[in-house]
Amino acid sequence: MKFQKFPCICAIITTALSVIWYIHITGLIGVHVTLDKRLHGYIRITPVQMNQYLDIHPKECALVSSSGQMLKSSMGKEIDQAEFVIRMNNAPTVGYEQDVGSRTNLRVVSHTSVPLLLKKEKYYFQQSASTVYVVWGPEKNMRQDGKGRIFNALWRVATKYPNVKLYVMTRQKIQYCDSIFQKETGKNRMRSGAFLSTGFFTMVLAMEMCDSIQVYGMIDDNYCSKANHTVAPYHYYEKYPANECSIYRVHERAHRGGHRYITEKTIYGRWASQRKIRFKHPAWTELEKLE
Repeated sequence: MKFQKFPCICAIITTALSVIWYIHITGLIGVHVTLDKRLHGYIRITPVQMNQYLDIHPKECALVSSSGQMLKSSMGKEIDQAEFVIRMNNAPTVGYEQDVGSRTNLRVVSHTSVPLLLKKEKYYFQQSASTVYVVWGPEKNMRQDGKGRIFNALWRVATKYPNVKLYVMTRQKIQYCDSIFQKETGKNRMRSGAFLSTGFFTMVLAMEMCDSIQVYGMIDDNYCSKANHTVAPYHYYEKYPANECSIYRVHERAHRGGHRYITEKTIYGRWASQRKIRFKHPAWTELEKLE
C-alpha cells in the first residue's frame, strides 16, 4: 500500500514544483523577470569592456534626413522638441538650426563618411560626446582582425576619446537588412546590383528603438515623377549640390552599385501604413488619406 502511494506523492511534488516555478518566472511572488531589451545588432567599440550592446528605447523619435528638402522648411523648432533626434552621416546643424534643429542624440554613419567625421574629430567625438554614433559598412572595412581599415580608425577614436559612444552594426544585422530588402522587393540585393542606403539602415534602427517616428526631409516614391515637383539639392549643406531627383533616377537605373532610393521609399510607405511612422516634411499625402 505504501508503494502504491509513492508515485502519487511524486506527482504531487512535481506539480507543486511546477507551480512554484511558474509563479517565480511570472513575478507573482515579487520576483520580476527582466527581458533583455538590448539591441544585439549594434555593439560598442571600447577598449574597456566588450559586448556592450545599444540599449536606447525612446518613445518618440525625430528622424532627420540630409536632403535639400529641409532648406527653408522652418522645422528646426519642432525637431528640437522631439524626445530623441536621429541624423545621418556628417549632416551639420550649425548654421541650419532654423530648418533642421540643433539637437542630435544619435547619428547613423556610413563607412564612407567616417573620414569626414575624422577631419573634425574633436567636434564629433569630444565636444559632441553625448551623441551616439552607429557605423555600418562592408566586412572588408569593418573586420576586427586588424585588417578592417574603418574599424581600425574607429578603434583609435574609442581609445583616444574614452567617453565616446561609438557602435558598429554587426555583420549579422547587415545581413538581416539584406533579407528585409529581399522580402520587401522579391530581389536579392547583391544579385540585383543594389547597395542599401544609410537611410535604409537608419529606418530599420529607428523602428527597433522608437515607439513612434516623425520623419523629416524624405520624399515619397512618386515625388520625382510629378511634373510640378520642387527641385531640391541632394544634401542641404553642400556648397555645389546635385539635384536630388536626378541622383535618385541615376541610382535607381544603375545596373551595379546603385542605391535604390525610390524603391526604398516604397518600402518605407508600406511600413508607415503598419507602424507609427509619419512623414512630416514633405508630407506624404497618400499615407495621410489612409490615416
